[in-house]
Amino acid sequence: MSHDAPNLDFAGSTPYEDYVKADVLTHLQHTLSDDPGEMVFLVTTQVMELWFTVIVHEWETAARALREDGKDGRGGEDGADGVRVATDALKRSVRELEALNASWTPLGQLTPTQFNSYRSALGEGSGFQSAMYRRLEFLLGDKSASMLVPHRGAPRVHAELEKALHEPSLYDEVVRLLARRGYDVPDAVLRRDVTQKYEPAPEVEAAWTAVYSGDQNGELARLGEALTDVAELVWRWRNDHLVATRRAMGSKTGTGGSAGVAWLEKRARGNVFPELWTARSYV
Repeated sequence: MSHDAPNLDFAGSTPYEDYVKADVLTHLQHTLSDDPGEMVFLVTTQVMELWFTVIVHEWETAARALREDGKDGRGGEDGADGVRVATDALKRSVRELEALNASWTPLGQLTPTQFNSYRSALGEGSGFQSAMYRRLEFLLGDKSASMLVPHRGAPRVHAELEKALHEPSLYDEVVRLLARRGYDVPDAVLRRDVTQKYEPAPEVEAAWTAVYSGDQNGELARLGEALTDVAELVWRWRNDHLVATRRAMGSKTGTGGSAGVAWLEKRARGNVFPELWTARSYV
């Protein structure tokens, strides 16, 4: 055997399998209809869940780094500057969001007939019930205790969501950073009930206006642009979801009992990190 050939002889499973768990991943697909298109729908949905997991990891990394920045003269993780660590994590998440959004491509061309052929297999299932997507939304500041209700029967998942509900969102940590850097953010914003949905504040808008009117190469402006990239891609995700749903089922009631397209249209109108968008009118 050539010395440059890969090692093919292992006592047990391959090191690749031990690390990636590919055999587990590729045997998680259990279709419930005879339609061949259901496999595409199922795998694509599972891939979305994996991307949610990665993005949540990045945003939790960013939030933690911002929270630690400046405490006792320390920076973020491993003593690095917290804003830089957070910005790097957000930039990684931008690429991951692009990949997540591309997941709509194989689903976006579904005709009503194709979707109806296996829609009944979903029963009352809906992406609205995704616990990892809910954690992602909580990190964006879109909090609601009612979103824990569907997960009462899964103790571990419920506990993780409850923890996320009571922790400051990523944007809460950003706003607190602005206050520590000398911007006039009122206590009412800094000490808000973080279990509630974030509501925009004129003082935070003024802070971002000042950031963007100052040093465009400064770390806060770079952080703001990374957050804006994230916000734009979240908006695109919601709109791509809306378009794919409208093509597949029109205005029918959504799976899981939601209002379907009407509910998605309402979601798509909202802005993530709102003051980052409105402040641009005053720069």
